[in-house]
Amino acid sequence: MHAMQDENNTERATASAEIGPIVSSAHLAAGASPGLSEVEFGLILAQFAFGRWMVRAMAAAGVSGLAPLDVLVLHNVAHRGRPKKLADICHVLSVEDTHTVAYSIKKLERMRLVRSWREGKEKVVEVTQSGGEACTRYARVREQLLVAAVKSTGPDEEMLRQLGSFLRALSGHYDQAARAATSL
Repeated sequence: MHAMQDENNTERATASAEIGPIVSSAHLAAGASPGLSEVEFGLILAQFAFGRWMVRAMAAAGVSGLAPLDVLVLHNVAHRGRPKKLADICHVLSVEDTHTVAYSIKKLERMRLVRSWREGKEKVVEVTQSGGEACTRYARVREQLLVAAVKSTGPDEEMLRQLGSFLRALSGHYDQAARAATSL
């Protein structure tokens, strides 16, 4: 049994070496870090899959018609049950275009999932009871469909924590590189 697995792994490694790294842009993988290109392709796939997941999970929780950013904003506003400033929501979600978050808030207000008001020049937002209930239903759907699947196949909690930490650090590298690119 192990000999067959070793043979299959060797065949896959040979095929992978012949094909090259799995990336979206071979010209970028031809540089000094083809591994980073593989991570970027993984991020692209994960980004869109995560967006689809959020929209469909929220629909399964009874709230249809939201875009991925709307779902992120709703969950962030519900986070810890405290009102949030628009600027803080943008900062936490790393969204530069404040108007896109403001549009999501208006959309969520029309659906009566959040309410907002002004405190001086600042827009403040809080989740409504129906918004909080939607987040609770989403959490149940997430536990049943996503968490159960990840727990059954791995990675374990420690690996997930390390991956989250790595992705946050990597985002810092991309932000710094974006600042440097802006100055060119």
